[in-house]
Amino acid sequence: MATAIIVVLLVLLAVYSVKSFTKKMANGCCGGGDAPHKEKVADRDPSHYPYHATLKIGGMSCKNCEIRVENALNTLDGVWARVSLRDKAADVRLKRPLSAEQLAAPVCRAGYSVSDVTFSNDGKAA
Repeated sequence: MATAIIVVLLVLLAVYSVKSFTKKMANGCCGGGDAPHKEKVADRDPSHYPYHATLKIGGMSCKNCEIRVENALNTLDGVWARVSLRDKAADVRLKRPLSAEQLAAPVCRAGYSVSDVTFSNDGKAA
């Protein structure tokens, strides 16, 4: 009798684990809800963005994290960001100069960290 109860408990634990793993794989590691919607930038003409910055981002662990960071940066006026989970970095195009603090603030509010901000484009740093 005790063996049967242990077997049933192990089967229930296995079923729960498989369901949890499947849900995690479908929705990413950041929760069981719907995946965040990727916000599109209206102006996607690179020639309109003369400034450039690269942000090193910490705390991203899945595609949902990548989308959340990208959306956070793209809420800034005159910013077009693309985030790479693999590189743990954001490639940010800017219509006007912004400071490292201005770029890092929305990322930090979204729950991630910024360890480095590098500006480029012929010395056009903010």
